[in-house]
Amino acid sequence: MYLNHFGLNEPPFRITPHTDFFFGGANRGPTLEALLYAITHDEGIVKVSGEVGSGKTMLCRVLMERLPAQVQTILLANPALSRDEIIYAIGEELDIKPQSERLSVLLLKLQDHLITLYGDNQRVVLLIDEAHAMPQETLEQIRLLSNLETSHAKLLQIVLFGQPELDEHLNLPHMRQLKERITHSFRLEPMLRSDVEAYLDFRMRAAGYRGPNLFSPEAVRRIVKASEGLTRRVNILADKALLAAFADNEHGITAKHVDRAIRDSEFHRPAMSKAKIGLAAGGVAAGLALGLGLHFLLSPSLPSAPQAAPTATISAQAAEPAKLKPAVPAVQASNTGAVQGNSGGAATAASSMPPAQAPALASAVSAAAASNAAAAPPDVGSKPVVANSADQSAPAGAGPGAPGYVPPPPAGKLTRARYAATQEWLQDARGDHYSIQLYTASARDLYRVEVMLANATAEKLDLSNFYVYGVKIDDQQHYRLAYGLFPGFSAANRAIKNLPAPYRQFSPYLRNVERMRSQNRQ
Repeated sequence: MYLNHFGLNEPPFRITPHTDFFFGGANRGPTLEALLYAITHDEGIVKVSGEVGSGKTMLCRVLMERLPAQVQTILLANPALSRDEIIYAIGEELDIKPQSERLSVLLLKLQDHLITLYGDNQRVVLLIDEAHAMPQETLEQIRLLSNLETSHAKLLQIVLFGQPELDEHLNLPHMRQLKERITHSFRLEPMLRSDVEAYLDFRMRAAGYRGPNLFSPEAVRRIVKASEGLTRRVNILADKALLAAFADNEHGITAKHVDRAIRDSEFHRPAMSKAKIGLAAGGVAAGLALGLGLHFLLSPSLPSAPQAAPTATISAQAAEPAKLKPAVPAVQASNTGAVQGNSGGAATAASSMPPAQAPALASAVSAAAASNAAAAPPDVGSKPVVANSADQSAPAGAGPGAPGYVPPPPAGKLTRARYAATQEWLQDARGDHYSIQLYTASARDLYRVEVMLANATAEKLDLSNFYVYGVKIDDQQHYRLAYGLFPGFSAANRAIKNLPAPYRQFSPYLRNVERMRSQNRQ
């Protein structure tokens, strides 16, 4: 409807996967390259996870187009298959006509066929979309299929695309064998504001637009907030905003057009006004009063309320960051990392962790702390302390209110020290190198980052190889902990496998330095 109005050849924001509109920003391009590498180098099972509408299906379709001619692809878009049905489905895709034989016979035929293709220098990759919806017994069959191999290479490459629920399934105890077979894990995260701005411009020009930037900065900001950085939502809002501008006979997308698009979207949840909140609170209070009144009238006697136990108040003091030299850009299994802490502070931090995660970290932290009689780090398990605006760890040349300002972590001596060193390191680090993303924490969860840093010496890791930087998620300040600097994807992926267990518990993944730098500036 609005194509001629904006000089477009085709709709720019269709929600169906159109590979000509694949956006290589927001780490999508590097992820595609890494997938191509993993598949063409016989890397076994690969996993790609991301929220609903983050672009997994688009990535899958582009991957199919970019694979070399000698790679034959099998796409299973319907994951609701039983463990037997998936074998028959693969056999049909490879033109193996099943007769009335048993499943075991079909598996032998499948293996023979794959060996023949391998001898002809052909490879087969199985792409499973929506893998999170696959029955668990079918996922187990995937593991068995990964056993089809020669003495030198895998006969069947497997790529799983799924929502975060897939990670939850793989974390179940009886799924650990399949999880151990996954050699590469990628995560499609929501786009940042700079990504969305570039994405909107890219899609418009891919559709034939040749004019100046169409979306105003305020329009972009509102799209980012309403879409939460998810590609599908961005497409929906941008398409509706274009339609609203066309209806107003205007050629620029402003905040009012986006607001109309937001109100017209299914995922829009209108904020409750103060008046409505007051009415709702009054209604709840009235309901509670009525209920309690009836309870007292109908109950012959009530037990006395138990006395509340006294609440222990724990305070935290924000410590000044240590003046560390820039991190050494290499990964070394050395014991030279300096750890500041004592058993009391470390135990407090570890005790705040969930029971399933605390024991391993607590014991290691205690061992690290015993060898250091230095001053204890602040108790980061308590409420964060607001950092001084003139703190040394603020990025050079930036302060509160300045564009790109990222506040330093509010608590944790090691965390703040590594944050200060990371700001300096990011200025000169090569953007095409990779680091391992270990954990993302809100300001209230920084105790986890502090414990992981305190654990470095006990695990024989160099503290200077840890990086802490800031990122905005849903307009809230978060901090990310990364480890190591690697010249290529393959080296970084090998390093993930060699990480000690406490650093692998949150499913680490790879991130290039340029992406870290761009996020730190938000």
